[in-house]
Amino acid sequence: MKFLAADVLLERSHPTEHCYYGNPTRSACVTPMPHFKNQPMHASSSEAVTNNVRVEVESHYAPDHSQPFQNHWFFHYTITVTNEGDETAQLLSRHWVITDATGHTEEVRGAGVVGEQPVLTPGESFKYTSGCALKTSTGVMRGTYSMVTEGGEHFDVEIAPFALHEPYTVH
Repeated sequence: MKFLAADVLLERSHPTEHCYYGNPTRSACVTPMPHFKNQPMHASSSEAVTNNVRVEVESHYAPDHSQPFQNHWFFHYTITVTNEGDETAQLLSRHWVITDATGHTEEVRGAGVVGEQPVLTPGESFKYTSGCALKTSTGVMRGTYSMVTEGGEHFDVEIAPFALHEPYTVH
C-alpha cells in the first residue's frame, strides 16, 4: 500500500461564504462497505466533532487512476474541517491509519494538509481533496489532526473511520 500526495485544495471558506455542506442533523452517506477481515462495516463518508472542530469526509473510487489487474486501486477523499468553537485554532499535523481488505495497516504522519497548516477562526472552514492507493479494492481510513488554539492549547481532532471501496465489488 502506498499513500500518494494527490492533494488538491478545493476551497477555503469563511462564515460569510456559502460553503456549509449540510446541517448538524443530516444523515451520513449510507453507501455500505463490504465486511472484510476483522474490520467493521463503514460508510464512504464520516463525520466527527472533537473540541468544537467538525471533520466531514466523503470518499470515492477513482477509476482513471486505478489499475485493478495490477492490484492498484486509487481513491479520492474530500475533507471539510470546520471550527465551531469560539477560539481560533490551527491545524498542525495529520496522522492516518489506513487498513486494506487483507488487514494490512499503514500509518502516515505529516505536517499540515495539502502543504498548508490552516488557521481557522471561529466559524471558518477549510476544504481539500487528497488520495490514497491500495492493493485491494476496499479499505478503511481513520485518523487525527493535531491542532493548537490561539492560546497555545494543543489537542487532537478525530477523523472518524470511512470506507474506500470500488463500486459493485462483490466479496
